Amino acid sequence: MTDKMALVVSEGTFDKAMMAFILGTIGATMGMEVHIFFTFFGLEILKKDAKPKLPGIYRLFGNFGVKMMEKKMKKVNIGSFEEMRQQAIDLGVNLYACSTSMSVMGIKKEDLIEGVEVVGATKFLDIAMDAKIQLFIG
Repeated sequence: MTDKMALVVSEGTFDKAMMAFILGTIGATMGMEVHIFFTFFGLEILKKDAKPKLPGIYRLFGNFGVKMMEKKMKKVNIGSFEEMRQQAIDLGVNLYACSTSMSVMGIKKEDLIEGVEVVGATKFLDIAMDAKIQLFIG
């Protein structure tokens, strides 16, 4: 039986997005079945036009702060946000959008990148219930 990893992401900032995709891609390359559930502000990460910003005071640096972080991450062989998100998809990481949060946030399925499955919390909890690793990134 393949080990499972279940992650929940509730914020849409650059650091939360990168943490989810780094853990997810590493888990997938280790042969794990990876499931990531995006809820509330985490849904922003799945949008076609997503450009996550740094949190807190770093937000004042706008896109410059993200570019600076991506430059530092590139030096240690970590891709950009777009590259990591695509790598997760290419490695078969399962990406889920919370249906209830989508209704609350006014997000439509067509706003999201391809490959995202819209599910309710019940379905995700059923998946996560027997996961070896369960993490909340929020």
